[in-house]
Amino acid sequence: MKLRHGIHLAYCTNVHRGETWAETFGTLEKFTLPVRARVAPGRPYAIGLRLGERAARELVAPGELVKFQRWLERHDCYVFTINGFPYGSFHGTRVKEQVYAPDWSTPERLSYTNHLIDLIAALVPAGIAGSVSTVPGSFKEFVAREPARRKAILANVSAAGRHAEKVSARTGRDLHLGFEPEPCCLFETSAETVAFFGDWLASDPGAADLRRYVGVNYDCCHLAIEFESPREALDRLAAAGLRLSKLHLSSALRVKPDAAARQALQQFVEPTYLHQVVASHGGAVRHRYTDLPDALADQPASPPDDEWRVHFHVPLHAQPGAPFGETRDHLLGALDWIAAHPGSCEHFEMETYTWEVLPAALRTGIEDQLVGEYDWTLSVCRARGLAD
Repeated sequence: MKLRHGIHLAYCTNVHRGETWAETFGTLEKFTLPVRARVAPGRPYAIGLRLGERAARELVAPGELVKFQRWLERHDCYVFTINGFPYGSFHGTRVKEQVYAPDWSTPERLSYTNHLIDLIAALVPAGIAGSVSTVPGSFKEFVAREPARRKAILANVSAAGRHAEKVSARTGRDLHLGFEPEPCCLFETSAETVAFFGDWLASDPGAADLRRYVGVNYDCCHLAIEFESPREALDRLAAAGLRLSKLHLSSALRVKPDAAARQALQQFVEPTYLHQVVASHGGAVRHRYTDLPDALADQPASPPDDEWRVHFHVPLHAQPGAPFGETRDHLLGALDWIAAHPGSCEHFEMETYTWEVLPAALRTGIEDQLVGEYDWTLSVCRARGLAD
């Protein structure tokens, strides 16, 4: 839905299962339309569409894209952003570090992303920018094992930027690609993000002209896990001249890791996704763990950590309950920054993809969860003059 200052808000459909186009389209009819009826009846409704490689390929089968465009028109819906982070399966199987594969060193990731740029150009209405979000280059462990990947990653970022530039010129659309910093990835903090883009600009004399088309997807959960100040992080990205392609409205789990809390954290151990943990002591990051079981297996430090932040997206509108907290303060700080810098980011997407693996006490019906997140998000946006 359209908010103030040209902002568009949607929930990301990666919360639903759907690897084929038929499955993805089925979730739009089964879940998205009923949610729309509750939060935006009679109003144009924005969709944040997740398309894996197979679904994206099937969408351009003869007649399918036109059929979908007509469906959007009939239901007064529009797509302004595509989540192109997971290339393959994203639910009901072990995803873990394979969510970053194929990474940006490969022709497969480049081809898939260019295809998504073509699709968003065909789907986004005139006068609205179109974005695609993607992985932050690679997983740190992948690059540590094969340092040569980094050169290929930089070259492919340029290739994707030039493709977005070409399609934008041909269609008259404002299209941009957002790389999403994430814990334990090639760039995970705002400083690492700035450094990565600096390396990219240095690697390609023409890259400076592509900064309109290549930017950052700022995930509030991810940067909160890194114990970053949203104001300082966003100031740093802006000072580096990086486009804020999209803001992921998301919240992480936080906890003081005493014995009781460690025991309670067992309910968040599950086999599908990576749940990276960043530990702090005395206000400084002490350690990063690739997954929650690694953190729980580590012996308590002496002196003990002050806080752990866990990469487990929790519902925006609900408290996780003692002994846990959440990082909505980071999200609210990011919205404060956007309100103080009108026009700095026009794409907002709520992204709590973990619904299937949430502990039972936190998991309501999916439709109720999404409506609750819309209600909460619209309320905090109104309080900041970002929504009517």
